[in-house]
Amino acid sequence: MQAQLKRLQQWAERRLPALTRHRRLEELPIELHRRRIYIVPTGFGVAFTVLLLVMLVGSLNYSNNAALLLTCLLGAATSISMLVAFRTLNGLRVHGLRAGHAIAGKPIDVTFDFQAARLRQAVRLDIVGSSHAFDVSGRTDVTVSIPTEQRGWLTLPRFRIWTTWPLGLFRAWSWSRPNYAVLVWPQPELAGPAPELLAEDNRRQRLHRGEDLASLRDYRSGDSMRHIAWKASARHEALLVKDYEQPEARKEWQLDWRHVRGLDNEARIARLARWLGEAQMQGRLYSLWLPSEAIDLGSGPAHYARCMSALALLP
Repeated sequence: MQAQLKRLQQWAERRLPALTRHRRLEELPIELHRRRIYIVPTGFGVAFTVLLLVMLVGSLNYSNNAALLLTCLLGAATSISMLVAFRTLNGLRVHGLRAGHAIAGKPIDVTFDFQAARLRQAVRLDIVGSSHAFDVSGRTDVTVSIPTEQRGWLTLPRFRIWTTWPLGLFRAWSWSRPNYAVLVWPQPELAGPAPELLAEDNRRQRLHRGEDLASLRDYRSGDSMRHIAWKASARHEALLVKDYEQPEARKEWQLDWRHVRGLDNEARIARLARWLGEAQMQGRLYSLWLPSEAIDLGSGPAHYARCMSALALLP
């Protein structure tokens, strides 16, 4: 029995690829061809065909050559429209896919890269309940929004490419399910405490050149004569120099998985994600320690994306 079912499945894969393609993943690029494109009349096409049959019977019954010629012309246009609908999809390629970034619960933008050797008009893409119409001329990018629910890898759902061009009498379609996944970032918590900085980090300071006078100090070789405080030096035995160097607290955040206690893993991830967002908005330098990876100090969009991706990949 199992052997018969396996042979039946293999036969279906060979003979009906467009109907069974969604059962397995496909590698990019994906090219539509005659063995995976199906075409059927639309509701309007069926009604139009019935109308042509009535016109044919009437023109033959009354020997009306003009009506018969019109019926034949409309029938020829119907047949040609079926061929045009098929040729609109035949040879169309999904060359690549690109995805942006999004946190869980918000849609993520995925861009489809369509390519064709000639103009293809009125092509439609159906995916996760939404439909997008476009024309393909050479290379065309189509961006769709995919809903997300949780962090981690999200496999792209199967999608349908179809058209009713040019007269809406026939519908040609093909299903595809590419082997492609997008990484969804964790959702940050809405509110919570600020990160606890280590005591030694709070004491670490550095000097920077300011504009306001900070203090007076003894003259050192190489100091500018313009910075000598002559009036104050007259009251002392040594020369005094105006010092403009002031201590500046370091703006570094050392975010550590081990310092977030009393929470489950998902709550820890949400809190670290919020701290990463706050550090990025404030322009701070920050590092991240996770059980699976330690990320050094950095800042900027690329560093933020690396940290959020590391959080999304945690088990």
